Amino acid sequence: MNDTVCALATPAGGALGIIRVSGDKAIAAVDALFRTQGKPLAERQGYSLAYGTLCTTSGEEIDDAVVSLFRAPHSYTGEDSVEISCHGSRYVLNKVLEQLVLVGCRMARAGEFSQRAFLNGKMDLSQAEAVADLIASSNRATHQLAMSQLRGHFSSELVTLREQLLQLTTLLELELDFSDHEDLEFADRTELLALAQKIDTHITRLARTFETGQAIKEGIPVAIVGKTNVGKSTLLNRLLRDERAIVSDIHGTTRDTIEDTIELQGITFRFIDTAGLRQTSDEIEQIGITRTFAAIDKARIVLWLIDTAPTEAELQEMQTRCADKKLLLIQNKIDLTPGAPSSASVSSFAPDSVPSLAISAKHGTNIDALEAAIYAAADIPELSSQDVIVTNARHYEALTRSHASLQRVLDGLNANLSGDLLAEDLRQTLEALAEITGGAITPQETLNNIFSHFCVGK
Repeated sequence: MNDTVCALATPAGGALGIIRVSGDKAIAAVDALFRTQGKPLAERQGYSLAYGTLCTTSGEEIDDAVVSLFRAPHSYTGEDSVEISCHGSRYVLNKVLEQLVLVGCRMARAGEFSQRAFLNGKMDLSQAEAVADLIASSNRATHQLAMSQLRGHFSSELVTLREQLLQLTTLLELELDFSDHEDLEFADRTELLALAQKIDTHITRLARTFETGQAIKEGIPVAIVGKTNVGKSTLLNRLLRDERAIVSDIHGTTRDTIEDTIELQGITFRFIDTAGLRQTSDEIEQIGITRTFAAIDKARIVLWLIDTAPTEAELQEMQTRCADKKLLLIQNKIDLTPGAPSSASVSSFAPDSVPSLAISAKHGTNIDALEAAIYAAADIPELSSQDVIVTNARHYEALTRSHASLQRVLDGLNANLSGDLLAEDLRQTLEALAEITGGAITPQETLNNIFSHFCVGK
C-alpha cells in the first residue's frame, strides 16, 4: 500500500474519461506529465481544479485535461489523490496510463482504491461493500439501501451493539478479576441477563431484515401459474409491455419457464411465466410442468391465473402448495366470460384468505389494479436512505453466528455458569460482529472501559 496507483475510473470510449491516481507520489507523478499556465500541482491547495495539457515524458502532447487535486487525508482513499478528466478516447486514456506507469505509478488492482480507503480509516468494511452495491443499484430501493449503508447507518447500529457488548464484557471481566473479593458486587446476574437479552433482540431484528433485503436486491420472484391457455403468456407480455412470450391457442405452447423483470414503485419484480398445469403424456411438456412447481417453490408471490371457477380440490391444492407464499387468484378473460365482473372485484368463488382480481390480460383491463396488488403482496416497507436493512449474505451470516453465541451466553446466565465460560461466548459474539465492519474490541479497550466507569483501586 506504499505504492502510488492509477486506474481508469470510467469506461473507455465515451465523451469524457477519468483516471484516478492515489498515493504518496500521486501529485508529483501527474505534475511530471501536466503542463499548465498557473502553479504546478505541488503548490496548489487541495479541493482545487487545474486546466492544462497532458504530455508524454518526452514532451509530446496527449490531450487537454482538467485535473482535480485532493490532499491527504481529505480524499476518497485518505491519501494524496489526483483525478484526471480528459477525452474518453481509448487511445488517449491508455496513453495517459502508460505515461503514469513510466513516472512511477503502477496499475491499481480491482477494488484497491476502496481497500485503501478502508485501511486508512475512511470507511469500514460494510461501507466499502456499499460502494459496490451503489454501483450495481438498478432501482430506487437498491439505491436507497446502498446509500444508507454507505452513509454508515448500518455501521451506527453495529456501534450501538458494540458499546452494549463492551459493557457486558466489562462486567464479566470485573467479575472474574475480583472473584476472590466476595464483598464486591459490580452487577448481579439479573442485570447481565437483561442486557444480554436486549442486545440479542437488536441482533435478531437486524438479521430478520435480510429476507426483505435480498428480495429488494435480487428482485422479488413472482410466478404466473395456471392451466394451459388461461392467458399466462399474454399476462406476462402485458406486464412487461413487450412481446416476450409466444402466445397461441394451442395447448402446451409454453414448455419452459420464461423470466423477465419490471419495476413497480421503485422495486424490481422478476416475473416467471410457467408451463400450463394439466395431465399430459408429452415427456417434454411434463418436464416443463415439473419446472412450474419448482418456480412456485422459489417464488415469493404466486399469481394463479384462471378463466373458469376452480374446484374445491384445486383451491385446496393450490393453497397448500403456496402455504408460505403470497397467493393472488386472478380471473382472466372477463371480456369473454358471461357474467364475469367488469371491475377488479373479488370473485365469488375465491376464499376470503386469498386476494383475487378480475382482469383481461388481452385488453389490459384492471392491469393497474393488478400491479398495485402485486406491490402490496410484496409487503415491502416504505424505504428511505435512513433505513437499515441487511442485504449482504456475509453480514447476515455474521449476525446469525453472533446470535448463536449470544444465545449460549443467555443459556449460561440462566444456568449460572462461571464468568470465564460466558466471556468466551461473548468474545465469539464480538468477533462475528467485527467481521462486518472490520473492527474488534481489544483487551486494552476493555480495561480502559473498566477504569473509566468504576472506581477500582480508589
